[in-house]
Amino acid sequence: MRTLLIMGPGGSGRTTVAAGTALAAARAGARTLVLGTDRTDTLGAVLGVPVGTGPVEAAPGLTARRVDADAASRADLAALQDRAASALNLLGASRLEPEEIGPLPGAEELAVLRALRDAALSEEPYDLVVVDLPPAPRALALLALPEELRRYLRRLLPPERQAARALRPVLGRLAGVPLPAEWLYQAAARLDLQLAAVEAVLADRDTAVRLVAEPGPAGADAVRTTALGLALRGLRTDALIATRVLPESDGGSWLAGPVAQQRKTLDDWRASYDVRPAAHLGRDPRGTDDLAALALPGAGTGSGAVEWPVTDALAEDGVLIWHIPLPDARREELDLIRRGDELVVTAGPFRRIVPLPSALRRCTVDGAALREGELRIRFRPDPGLWPRIP
Repeated sequence: MRTLLIMGPGGSGRTTVAAGTALAAARAGARTLVLGTDRTDTLGAVLGVPVGTGPVEAAPGLTARRVDADAASRADLAALQDRAASALNLLGASRLEPEEIGPLPGAEELAVLRALRDAALSEEPYDLVVVDLPPAPRALALLALPEELRRYLRRLLPPERQAARALRPVLGRLAGVPLPAEWLYQAAARLDLQLAAVEAVLADRDTAVRLVAEPGPAGADAVRTTALGLALRGLRTDALIATRVLPESDGGSWLAGPVAQQRKTLDDWRASYDVRPAAHLGRDPRGTDDLAALALPGAGTGSGAVEWPVTDALAEDGVLIWHIPLPDARREELDLIRRGDELVVTAGPFRRIVPLPSALRRCTVDGAALREGELRIRFRPDPGLWPRIP
């Protein structure tokens, strides 16, 4: 099963592209699920069929549904109250009823991740899952969330520090402070397992991102920034859908200026992306006939994985080189910090903390350079740690 994440700036026609892509895939014979993530039913408005939190058949072979962040928040908090029941009772706290619980900060992002995981692991016979992600800045933060949360969990509640149940009272008296409750470790382990499943979906070679933008200066800036954030997460775009492309004018029309601006942006994009124009229909697309008129591509077959290889230049220069693809990155926007066995990489407004490959952990950083859209970091073996060949 393939997973296709649709991403673009707000107002770019992202939901329309998600619906049109899913419809094209379904008409090509793929059993397709399209997931909407907006609180309002924008997906249903485009498809011409009301879409709720349950599965709806929007067209032959096409199922649609919408993520319900509120219900997920209520279920999560109810489960937390159940696990912490003894502590709450000891404190004399009164429980919150489901109808009292409103949407919590971050609940929407977690609900989208859970829906993505459930769709990818579902026993339903889908060939393709199309996800209409939130606007690009929020979507990039959402895609970074599983890795970041797992890192926080490992630092705050390391599994190897969990004491055996029989020893906890003794260790607590020796330390003079109470040890974290067993349920806290269990909750952390459950959350880590769930986040790992989402990470596995995002890292799968059958998961790809499809960018959406309207050609023009604002769209070009948004595409460059979004592509840089995706590259830092190790994700590749399979296509760039250029929306609301105007028809060529005869030069005397008032459209000549906007058409020339769009043409320049499209030419620039074609140097780096597989650009698929979607014509301006003169109206907001509504219903399957309008979506079919956009002639959007279906699922595609390209791999979404991006390799960060380490090459051996020990014989020539005495170094190992780590290659990190960062297309359209600018030298002045890059920063690197080595922290133990991790590397903090900053590219523009994005930052990622990545573990070093095992061979590089026994090396010192010897320099870095940005060449041809690729960050190349040089590592020199540390004589005190590098194995010696007799």
